[in-house]
Amino acid sequence: MTETHAIQILIHIAGAAALLIWAVRLVRTGVERGFAAPMRIWLRHSAKNRMLAAGTGMGAAVLLQSATAVAVLVSNFVSKGALASATGLVILLGADVGSAVVTQLLMVRQPILIPLLLLIGVTVFLRGEGSNTRQIGRIMIGLALIFVSLDMIRYATEPMISNPGTQAVMAYLGRDLLTAFIIGAAFAWGVHSSVAAVLLFVTLAGQSILPLTAAAAMILGANLGGGVIAFVLTYNAPIDARRMIMANLVLRGGGAAIVAFAIGAMPDLLMQLGSTPARQSINLHLAFNLLLALLTLPFVGSMMAAISAIMSEKSTSNGVLAATSVLDPALLDRPQRAMDCAARELLGMGQKIEQMLIAVDPLYDQWNGATANTITDQDKAIKQRHLDIKLYLARLGQKGMDEELSRRSMELASISSSLDSASDAIARNMLKLARRLDIQKLHFSQQGRDEISDFTDRVQSNVQLALNVMMNQNPAEARELVAAKEKVRKVEQKLQRSHIGRLREGLAESIETSNIHQETLRALKQINTAFSTVGHPILLRSGDLLKSRLA
Repeated sequence: MTETHAIQILIHIAGAAALLIWAVRLVRTGVERGFAAPMRIWLRHSAKNRMLAAGTGMGAAVLLQSATAVAVLVSNFVSKGALASATGLVILLGADVGSAVVTQLLMVRQPILIPLLLLIGVTVFLRGEGSNTRQIGRIMIGLALIFVSLDMIRYATEPMISNPGTQAVMAYLGRDLLTAFIIGAAFAWGVHSSVAAVLLFVTLAGQSILPLTAAAAMILGANLGGGVIAFVLTYNAPIDARRMIMANLVLRGGGAAIVAFAIGAMPDLLMQLGSTPARQSINLHLAFNLLLALLTLPFVGSMMAAISAIMSEKSTSNGVLAATSVLDPALLDRPQRAMDCAARELLGMGQKIEQMLIAVDPLYDQWNGATANTITDQDKAIKQRHLDIKLYLARLGQKGMDEELSRRSMELASISSSLDSASDAIARNMLKLARRLDIQKLHFSQQGRDEISDFTDRVQSNVQLALNVMMNQNPAEARELVAAKEKVRKVEQKLQRSHIGRLREGLAESIETSNIHQETLRALKQINTAFSTVGHPILLRSGDLLKSRLA
């Protein structure tokens, strides 16, 4: 094999691997954009028993093509107290199994699938009326591209099968399973997808490029790498969420290391998992995660207790740095830089309001005076930030600006006003409503409470999307954000009708809490509307926003 030929092969393999990574992400993006809110509700309702929680985690991972994405979603629930950390760990163990099931499904070779998925996917994406319909098209295109990338990898690696240099390197990995394990973990971490890593390793094993033992060690290493991805992404989460992620990392990574050691000692074990190297290696991935879940599910409570003892919460009473403003007066002579400072300040406002929204929901179940005081103090701080931003932008205008910067200044001032109204809805409406429930010793009906919790999850999801849009200024996500406003309006109307229906049935709990229930729904809709304004300036610039509705 000439040097030029070798470089061409490596480029082909790298390109195919890049397509595989992007295609997996394309599917996940479609699911997240189209079905994030229902999935959040689905996950939160899975806390009734462990088998349901594990099954829900598995299903979510199959849809998202990623156990990591499920881990991030679940960590949000644990952070705000909607899920116990032990239940969250059960969901993660199920998600690990779901991630392995995904690789099984994606290794199915049916040539007719590729043109069929592309034809239907592109048609649905281009001609779909609603946002969710277009996301279904996106998912189908992503699945087709995954199959295309795997075929590209098989084609590109064929010349390497008989190459002496390739055989020598791969034979070494087959002997040094520790190195293979580390490479697998590092690759999964590098591409931020254990699914893509496993698919690549299995394909190479099926092409006889990788020895079976090396492929097995690298697949097990990818399990460790997948756990590390979730740990890093949730590093700044509250302690309960980090304990859950760490427990999953210890179980998944530690179990993978133990199994890799066992395979090194008894490689014949792999012969029991299938008739071909590809089937044996991919079945190992599924068998490992399934066995890990079955063995550890009965002991998740003890596991979380042990992790909690090791990861104790550090005291934050001393040495906490006070929040400081980024509105730098020295930059008033440089309008563009000053505008960036105002945008950063707005992002900080949005993040604080998100924390308030997460904190207020549990008060509907159990009042906590300290939490209520924190929310009230946060609202005062938000109002001060809003005033500071308005004054800063006014001073900036005194220096004179071109039309573009002047328009940007008005947009930021408008967003600041909207965020201030969202803070009001939490501190002056929702907080008082929760307090009324406590003072009057009232409780929602179970159906009513579930409706409010689900609606809160939907609004929180849109708030997170709005913060992302503030950072990346992505027109596609801005369009999704503004479109979600109409969805929330329709859901709120549906919930109001459902509540009226319970009143007609004479349900005592619904009658007693009727005003609180309806006002809470309105407050949540107001918060969603406030955050949706973040997308308006972006869509106006792109021509996607008409005077009264989306184009």
